[in-house]
Amino acid sequence: MTDTTRERILTHAARLFVERGYHGVSMREVAEAVGVTKPALYHHYADKEALFLAILDASLADLETLLAAARAEAGVREQLTALVGRMLTDAPRYRAGLQLASELKHVTAERRANFEGRYRAAWAGGIAALIGQGVQNGTLREDVDAAFLARTLMGLAYPLVTSGRPVDDPDGLARTLVSVYLDGVARR
Repeated sequence: MTDTTRERILTHAARLFVERGYHGVSMREVAEAVGVTKPALYHHYADKEALFLAILDASLADLETLLAAARAEAGVREQLTALVGRMLTDAPRYRAGLQLASELKHVTAERRANFEGRYRAAWAGGIAALIGQGVQNGTLREDVDAAFLARTLMGLAYPLVTSGRPVDDPDGLARTLVSVYLDGVARR
């Protein structure tokens, strides 16, 4: 199988898992959707759990790339706006991984803990580090934990990314969301 076939497997499996949930998908259905035999599918993924985690791993790699691109921006406001804007622009790319994270409860405890640890370190930890730099340079408040602030930002952005509704002006919405996040909604 080529990398293109592997990508097709991940794409079709992700769609099926999002539509039906972890328990609603069989390896036979994935093989049929991709147009490969079950043995060919099992050649690359030992079981459904390994396939499911490969989808989440690919999603996490995309999120890490997104975060690295945001870090290239000048200041924390620009970094957060770039991060949220890119998430909104490419929402379908990130949607499956974010939606499937809730299905982690169906994988073995060891594999779940391994993925969750990597997710917290790479993605949530990466956002917290970005916010922490804003705290260190005096741009952001120091009396609120950076990890809490990262979870708050994700709480604002995730519903927009996972809704499935297209966003007309992702960059404008990102600027608004980051403005509300950093500046609040009260009149000054």
